[in-house]
Amino acid sequence: MLISQSWVTRLLDAKNPGWSVTAEDLDAGYVRVGFETEGYEHLPEIKGPLVIGRVESFEELEGFKKPIRYCQVNVGDANGTGELQGIICGARNFRLGDYVVVSLPGAELPGGFKIAARKTYDHISNGMMCSAAELGMSENSAGIITLGEEVADLVGQDARPVIGLDDTVFDVNITPDRGYALSLRGLGSEVASAFGLEYACPAEDPSVVGIDVSGVPAPSGELIDVDLKPETKAVRFGLRKVTGIDPNARTPFWMERELMLCGQRPVNPATDVTNYVMLLLGQPMHAFDANAIEGNLVVRNAQAGEKFETLDHVKRELDAEDVVICDDNGIQSLAGVMGGTKSEIADDTTDVYFEAANWDPITVARTSRRHKLSSEASRRFERGVDPAIVEAALDIACALLVQIARGSIESGRTLVGEVPAREQITLRAAKPAEYAGVDYSRETVMSRLYEVGCEIEQSGENLLVTPPTWRSDITMDVDLIEEILRLGGLEDIPTILPTPVGGRGLTPAQKRRRAIGHGLAYAGYAEVIPAPFVRNDTFDVWGLDADDERRKTVEVQNPLEADKAILSTTLLPNLLETIARNVARGRTDLALYGLQQVSFKRADASPMPSVESRPSESTVEELLGTLPYQPLHVATVASGNIEHEGPWGQGRAYTYADSIESARLVARAAGLDLAVESASELPWHPGRCAALKVANADGTVAADAPIVGYAGELHPQVVEALGLPARTCAMELDVTALPLEERFPAPVLSAFPALHQDIALVVDEATPAEDVRRVIEEGAGDLLENAALFDVFRGAQLGEGKKSLAFTLLFRAGDRTLTDEEANEHRLAAAELAKERLGAEMRA
Repeated sequence: MLISQSWVTRLLDAKNPGWSVTAEDLDAGYVRVGFETEGYEHLPEIKGPLVIGRVESFEELEGFKKPIRYCQVNVGDANGTGELQGIICGARNFRLGDYVVVSLPGAELPGGFKIAARKTYDHISNGMMCSAAELGMSENSAGIITLGEEVADLVGQDARPVIGLDDTVFDVNITPDRGYALSLRGLGSEVASAFGLEYACPAEDPSVVGIDVSGVPAPSGELIDVDLKPETKAVRFGLRKVTGIDPNARTPFWMERELMLCGQRPVNPATDVTNYVMLLLGQPMHAFDANAIEGNLVVRNAQAGEKFETLDHVKRELDAEDVVICDDNGIQSLAGVMGGTKSEIADDTTDVYFEAANWDPITVARTSRRHKLSSEASRRFERGVDPAIVEAALDIACALLVQIARGSIESGRTLVGEVPAREQITLRAAKPAEYAGVDYSRETVMSRLYEVGCEIEQSGENLLVTPPTWRSDITMDVDLIEEILRLGGLEDIPTILPTPVGGRGLTPAQKRRRAIGHGLAYAGYAEVIPAPFVRNDTFDVWGLDADDERRKTVEVQNPLEADKAILSTTLLPNLLETIARNVARGRTDLALYGLQQVSFKRADASPMPSVESRPSESTVEELLGTLPYQPLHVATVASGNIEHEGPWGQGRAYTYADSIESARLVARAAGLDLAVESASELPWHPGRCAALKVANADGTVAADAPIVGYAGELHPQVVEALGLPARTCAMELDVTALPLEERFPAPVLSAFPALHQDIALVVDEATPAEDVRRVIEEGAGDLLENAALFDVFRGAQLGEGKKSLAFTLLFRAGDRTLTDEEANEHRLAAAELAKERLGAEMRA
């Protein structure tokens, strides 16, 4: 909130005569009670003669593109001659006899604008009549500054003290839970606490800010009926009426000044009064042209599709949750947000209804966001407005308008709704000291709560505290403790670092996750962070069955993007989208990996237990059971070449075998072995897809071993639909499903050499190479250290439907040097078992 230092000082000076501080001290005071400031800025310095002048006459100049006046201005002896000063002016808001602010030749305005006598519009202009914007008091202004009769004796004297140029504007950052501080009333109270001053609330005693409400008649009877519908959730609604005001009256400069320094644009007396009261008390108000209101008022929810034109001249289609104020002619205001054009204050308005109400914060917030219409009123209602000041706001507004534009205040007042009672909060007096580690006496605790405006009853060691109506954010004892600590000085609370407990390092799961990431990175895969959301039609594009496990997605109620409204059950969609985006930009050789949780839906809705007591263990268990299942997955995707072409030879394309190897790499990082089986699973190619299972320590696979992932080449239809390069490959593994075992390295070193033997077996085309390798390992016996496939051959000489698989075998004994005969014997044993099990023939 923007607010001038002088306004705060004048409020506090009423009870603390002569009090003032520097801008730096005031800034520190705001911070001391928990309000950060975005900074403060002194009003610009005006160099040279800046004086009060009186417009004695003016001539309308014709023949120019815009209306121009040549004015004769009395500046007293400020010009050295006492003669009238001839000044050209394009503004239209001043009249004969008005008192204005004049910068004479030799003055320098903000921005380095120097004033000098110059010829313009065929006349010599000896100075300038200034607007608030030209003096740096606002960003823009509709005309020049006009002053009242109170400056009649100051013609020719320095204008700076009159218009208050020696001032500083603060930008105070108000947090959403402290809406009361969006006013002089709230900030003044906080500054009083920061400096230990006596404070008088302007809502209770308007005289502390120079407002006299003694002429406001006591309410007698109602003005008009107001039907406040319960469904609107409005708390209170009040009306007062001022009749017979002078439509030609102008807002005095002292009020315009405060409005401009607070970032408001002066409009007309009635509207300016409502804005001034809002900034003073924090109570937003609205002024209706009373003659435009027909019949009584109804405050109701809008009908869906109703049309309404707001004061910004935008026609809006309303929602059924919007609250509106209506008369017999239709909607007159969008409650809590903005009024309408039908009853806005016009140049000929003589009778005014002032409205002050207390609206439901959530309703106002939703309306404001729904219509993308944020106003100063909605900002305050969203954060909570004191329901007890409706009457005070109405009386102050009426008194100010009569003071400015004359007229009379009708005795009738319509007031609907009661001030809600605040519930007592029980606070143990010693609790703030226990929380902060600072000794707060009982008297100190009570003193701080009185500063906030609380009412206190003592009951043994407890305090029964009733928060004030303007602090809707205080609802429990910890809120009271926060106020005590804040007003007592947060800087006085010692910073004591806890003694760290000796840790045990990373957990086994954390070690495994880190090892997987390191292993893939060292293998040349670049990590990306897949987004948690995927496109709604992802699995339709893949062609998954309706009962596929991956379709058990969690829908997001308020998604960032409407077409990405589900949580991912697989990492592949976003990784493949990354591949497509890079390929579209000319980069085709890619190898990426992602390591992140996915989400599987387990229940449509969670039970809502009572908040009156702690839920039972069974209820907690039921709640946990409805949460999404979020296992950790790892996935790799790649396209193009894994080995680049160069002087060293031809490049090598990434194949399904590399994707399978990436899965084996993950398993090795987790201290496990994987078994590979042929599979058919979308989005992989049916003939080039491998199912991954965890192998036992001896290399065997349990009959009931679950599939923990898939790897291989993607289906051509999926590749085409996603715009991916041909033969793009991918792997995805459920890391959570892998057994978590800490295997410490126990390398077995042998002093004896190894023997290499090759074996080539001819098998049926449908026989998986992995099945052949397992049989070889079993048949070769304990002396076989490793068996690896190094060649696959197909040819007419083998016969139709046959292929040759060549393996390199590594034999080693732990206690002796093997002979060729021993190694060959075990190789032949492996061939015999392969013939028996798979019908394999050893190729010469």
